[in-house]
Amino acid sequence: MAAAEKIIALLKSYGDNDESRFYSTAMQIAASEAKKGHVKLAQELKILIEDIKKQRNTESLNTAKTRILHVNEAQKELHDLLELHRSNISLKNMVLNEEVSESLYRIIHEQRKYDQLLQHNLQPRKKLLLVGPPGCGKTMTAKALAGELKIPLFLIRLDGLISRYMGESIAKLKLIFDSMYQHRAVYLFDEFDSIGANRNYGNDVGEIKRVLNSFLMNIEKDESTSIIIAATNLPESLDKALFRRFDDIIQYPLPSKEEIMKLLKTQLKGYKGIDDNYLLELADISIGLSYADISNACKDAIKEMIVFGENEISYKKLLKFIQSKKYQF
Repeated sequence: MAAAEKIIALLKSYGDNDESRFYSTAMQIAASEAKKGHVKLAQELKILIEDIKKQRNTESLNTAKTRILHVNEAQKELHDLLELHRSNISLKNMVLNEEVSESLYRIIHEQRKYDQLLQHNLQPRKKLLLVGPPGCGKTMTAKALAGELKIPLFLIRLDGLISRYMGESIAKLKLIFDSMYQHRAVYLFDEFDSIGANRNYGNDVGEIKRVLNSFLMNIEKDESTSIIIAATNLPESLDKALFRRFDDIIQYPLPSKEEIMKLLKTQLKGYKGIDDNYLLELADISIGLSYADISNACKDAIKEMIVFGENEISYKKLLKFIQSKKYQF
């Protein structure tokens, strides 16, 4: 971005009261000056930006203590579109494929070095498409990223997004993207194929096509500090134009035998009755199940042990619960 364009963007963000974009543009200006060799000026700008941030945070806190904020109609509507979650989950709580794990840790490392990357006119990964079978960790990933970065998670209520009235859904989607500038968080569009389906499919509802077009434009323009996650079990149904809008496309496979073993050990830790030989047999039998299926089978076996006052987990009962998950298909 040229110097004049940065100044224009800075003034526009100030006029729109868009703090996130204002700080982002200001940091880009500081980075540009540093690259020109104006190190002292760049450092002064960075210190000034940090001081403004601290001052605004203090003012916001004092304001919140002294008055109740007015909630307008747009904010009420936004409340109906976003479901807030606070997460204490970290990636250490998840059993993940090695490639998936590397991708997620890369995202976290880049997010934690946000300011340093901006100084070099670089952006951290923040727009993610997660694909894979149900129960393989896509939703839990959103919770883990929010937990690792200590920011909220907003689950988008897609049933509230789509309206039968022309143009209303697009207005609602804009509210969500505007919120990304105002509130840094992880925003999860789960079951994304419900709005991201290929526009060439002849039986699609017109309003959904318009929502998809609007989503494409909004995600392309997005310069907020929030993380946008779209998750789907049906990547083949997505419009091809979507894929290049994301920084990373992460594939979630079903767990391997080694990953099943690790998951079983994690879920059964602290309980007696299942030794390594049994675990090997159970892992073989569990191949083809998702992480969620295996985790739920373990929880069922633990609950049955507690309910019937037993001292250890029964291999036969755990096997029964694992097989019951397989029979569901």
